[in-house]
Parts: sequence; structure tokens; C-alpha cells
Amino acid sequence: MTTIIRPQDLIDSIADALQFISYYHPKDFIKAVHEAYEREANPAAKDAMAQILINSRMCAEGHRPICQDTGIVSVIMKIGMNVQWDTDRSIEDIVNEGVRQAYNHPDNKLRASVLVDPDGARKNSGDNTPAMITYKLVPGDKVDVHVVAKGGGSEAKTKFAMLNPSDSVVDWILKMLPTMGAGWCPPGILGIGIGGTADKAMAMAKEALLDPIDIQDLKERGASNRAEELRLEVMDKVNKLGIGAQGLGGLTTVLDVKVKDCPTHAANKPIAIIPNCAATRLVKFTLDGSGPSLQTPPSLDDWPEITWEVGSARRVNLDELTKEDVAEWEPGETVLLSGKLLTGRDAAHKRMVDMIAKGEELPVDFTNRMIYYVGPVDPVGEEVVGPAGPTTATRMDKFTRTMLEETGLAGMVGKAERGPAAIEAIKDSKAVYLMAVGGSAYLVSKAIKAAKVVAFEDLGMEAIYEFEIEDMPVTVAVDSKGESVHQTGPQIWKAKIEEGTIEVQ
Repeated sequence: MTTIIRPQDLIDSIADALQFISYYHPKDFIKAVHEAYEREANPAAKDAMAQILINSRMCAEGHRPICQDTGIVSVIMKIGMNVQWDTDRSIEDIVNEGVRQAYNHPDNKLRASVLVDPDGARKNSGDNTPAMITYKLVPGDKVDVHVVAKGGGSEAKTKFAMLNPSDSVVDWILKMLPTMGAGWCPPGILGIGIGGTADKAMAMAKEALLDPIDIQDLKERGASNRAEELRLEVMDKVNKLGIGAQGLGGLTTVLDVKVKDCPTHAANKPIAIIPNCAATRLVKFTLDGSGPSLQTPPSLDDWPEITWEVGSARRVNLDELTKEDVAEWEPGETVLLSGKLLTGRDAAHKRMVDMIAKGEELPVDFTNRMIYYVGPVDPVGEEVVGPAGPTTATRMDKFTRTMLEETGLAGMVGKAERGPAAIEAIKDSKAVYLMAVGGSAYLVSKAIKAAKVVAFEDLGMEAIYEFEIEDMPVTVAVDSKGESVHQTGPQIWKAKIEEGTIEVQ
């Protein structure tokens, strides 16, 4: 029997799915993070997960993005061979129209992050198209569609290797995980693809992330094949590394490990790792010819009631900040920032460093100021700014010494760790690096009381803003002496786990 699918049904379903996943975490993810939160022993990691859970509930209530990075869209389709499309348009055109409508929705405009001419002009497409689309022809008369919005921070941590047949997959994974840093916003899920060819391994790793979180069920029933044995072994050994939530050290780095494999050449063992971050966004729907397939909102009862206490946090007035003040801040200390905070990320930093090299005056005075690495979502309604969580700080490492030495900058706010060169520059300039929690973009935006563009307006979301903030929570991640909690935290918690004084689950 032939099923006729109208293109508008796919467009409406894609658009609805992308709006839905922008503000609703999957229920299994919320449950897994809450369980990790309940058993976490490191206060810093527990606090980070509390912010993720509170942010998630706020987004579900307010229908605003979980993360300011609303992702690059992947659409994975299984098209029944008895399906007929009522159109002359390509599948790509139809899917991209759905993406376009979702990202320009007036009530919840999503940040467009896709750039065309990737090694040239890198111009923003303006509507987050094109999507990355794959499809298979399968028996049947329906169309099954997975829609994923994948953040750039986690996608950037993808790893691939062509191992020798006798090499250990587990050893390679354990070698790779510490090199991934915290830019993928753990705790999350690891997708692992083994076998096939290089491209097949990568595709399997991405598709593995589509499966629901069920590692605890697997532990209870036990493994029945090699892929399930790998899941259990990798989960246990990765969490024993002590990396923890946001890389601060702790008991839970991954919430689940997913493995897909397929036959490969006798001379090869291709393997790929792709992590999903704390902004896990995916959903599945089916078209059967009866109309669009729209998502059903979950119950807010699915979200735990979490309270977040700032305790004895240090309160800082950024408008009166001095290098002497910064020198007093301790690694791992919670700081609440108020006052005027500048923003800037990759494109703005490159332009400023180029201007400095040419002897040109910068449009903003950075003396004793803080800069926040962020590209916010556009505001809607009465918002002064949309969700505005941090972007990965390591991308700014190559600009850090110039910015600190040439502008008088007192410090930076971002996500995840800093590399050795940036830490050395921070130490030499007696500056500081503060970490905001990745995956808490809407929560962070509530601390922003006013926002205006002060330079480089042509860069869109990468322009330099000046935020007026009140009690924005951050952690001292690198102090003025160069001590990094992303180095010390995992070391401390790995040692505790190895000593047997505390157990991962």
C-alpha cells in the first residue's frame, strides 16, 4: 500500500520538533542528571548539576532555549519504500524549510550558528540552514525521523582513530577522554561507533546517541554481547577518571555510554567518539500520511524541585574592580558578579587582536574590566537578552596574552578549562578566569538586567555587548597565581576514587 506524504507535513513536524527540543530536555536525561546530582560528593560538581536542573525546569516553563548555542541540526530519516512524496521538491529543501521556520519563530527565536564558506568568509546563513541530513530507504509505508540539535562545544570534541586490529578500544577511549576537557559540558552521553569504514564509524557514533539512557537497566540485567560489555566497562572506567560535572572533579562524567558496531576490513579497526552535552536535544516522530506529527508537552512533574544556595559567595562590584581585588580570589571560590560586564567571542577577539597589531585604537576600554565569552540568543517579549550561557573558553586561548597585556583586561568569564598558554598569560598578568556553568543559559540570562551593543554590530551574535548584571554566579577556575581547578579537581577526585574512600556508580 502506498502512503502519500505532503511536504507541508514534514515541514510542520520538523519546525515543531526543533522548537520543542530547544526548551524540553528528554525525560530520561533529566532523570539521569538528577540521580547523578543526588549521589555527587564534590560540592562544586553538585552545584553545577543543580544549575543545569534548575535551568532545565525554567526553560520548560518559559519555553526558552536550554542553551544559547541552539545547535546545528541533524535530521536522520528512514523512508519506507512504499512512501510517495506529493511534491517535486527535494527532501533537503523540505527539511531546510522546517529548520528555517523553527529558527525564526517569533515567540522563541533560536540562535543561527551555521556559517557558509567555512574556510573563507564564514558568513552566517541567518536561519541555521542547511541541516545535516541522512536518509535510508527501508521496507514499509511510513517515514521515521530523528531530529537533533547538536551544540558546537560537544561536536568539537569528536574523536576518531583507525586502530590496529589488536589495539584496545577501551585503552584508546580512556586516553582520549582527558584530552576532551570540559568544553563538551559533562555530564553527558558518549556515542561510540566501531567498525565499517571511517565515515561509517562516525555515523554510527552519532546515531548511537539517539538511543534512550538505560545504562542502569543494563547493569541490572547484565551484558549479552560485546557492545554491551563495552558500554559497562567504558562507563565504569571513564567515571573513575574523576573528571566530573563541568570538569570540576567528581563522580559522574558520563550518564551513559552507547555503542554501535558493524563489520570492518580485516586490516582495520575504525573507532569514533561523539559526546552529547548537558544540552541534549533530540526527538523522534513518524509520518504516516495522516498529517503532521507534533510533539506532546511533558508534565512539569518530570522535573525535580531543586533549590540552589549561593551560601557564603563573594559579591563583586565590577564597576569598582581592581587587579588588587582579583588577587584575593581563591581557586574554586563562588563569586557573584554585579555591574557592567563586556562580552566578546571568537570573531570579536580576532578583530581586536588584528587592530592591536596594526596600532589601531579599540572601540572599547578594557582597563580593569571583565569580558564574557558569549553569543546570546536574541531577546523576545520583554527580555533584555535571550539565553546567554558561556561558550568554550579554550577557543580564545590564542588571543589571551595579547588581550591581557595590551588592554588592561582584569579577567575573563567562559566555559570549561583554559590551556597551558592561557594559564601562563593569566598568571603573568595577575588576572583571573571565571567559569560559568555550560547548560545554564536561561538561568544566567536572568542575572542580566540590561544589554546594549557597544562595538562590532556587524558581527551579529558575536558583537561586543555591555551587560548590566546582578549576582551572576561564577566559579574562580584559574586564579591570579595560575592555579586551575580543572587540573586540581579531577586529580583530587580520581585519587579519592582510586583509594576506595568513595565509589562511582
